[in-house]
Amino acid sequence: MIEQTSTKTESDWALFIKKHKVAFAIFLAAAILAAAGAVYVFIWFVGNAQAIDLVPPALSIWSMGHMVTFLIHVIFWELVLIGIPVAVGGVIAWQWWKHLPDKDIYNLTGKPKKSSGAGGSIGPLLFIAFAIKVFVDGNWGVPVASWTVDYVVGSMVTILLWIAAIFAIPAIIGVVWWLHHETSKKP
Repeated sequence: MIEQTSTKTESDWALFIKKHKVAFAIFLAAAILAAAGAVYVFIWFVGNAQAIDLVPPALSIWSMGHMVTFLIHVIFWELVLIGIPVAVGGVIAWQWWKHLPDKDIYNLTGKPKKSSGAGGSIGPLLFIAFAIKVFVDGNWGVPVASWTVDYVVGSMVTILLWIAAIFAIPAIIGVVWWLHHETSKKP
């Protein structure tokens, strides 16, 4: 008995994209437009923020208040002008995918990828902690250019101590509880 082995020359993704090339082209164009739109909205907002005196034109006189206000406004306008249309497009694409009759014949799952990073959440958390430290110190409206290196480094060390305290106290409580639980077991 002779077994025939099929030699597959194209991947399942390539076959899927070939069959649905119009939808793939639309999704690709939408992704490119969304990325270009996000850059354009940012450039537009930077120009308008200076024109309406939301922020000073020279970075050397920006304060922490200017930075936080600027970031909040940028995030708002990016969400309104780019995020909402992208979310609507994502819902439309998901509905298209959900109602696709032949998606099960392709092996499109692939292997699950293991995450190797922290997800990028440490940077924003450190910025928020630094903003709180600057506010507590009373330097919220002071231009950033007037800060000394000693002040910035001292603030970072203080923030690291805050983080250590926030995580170390529950860890110590957990270790003490575990030790108490383990030593009170009867053999």
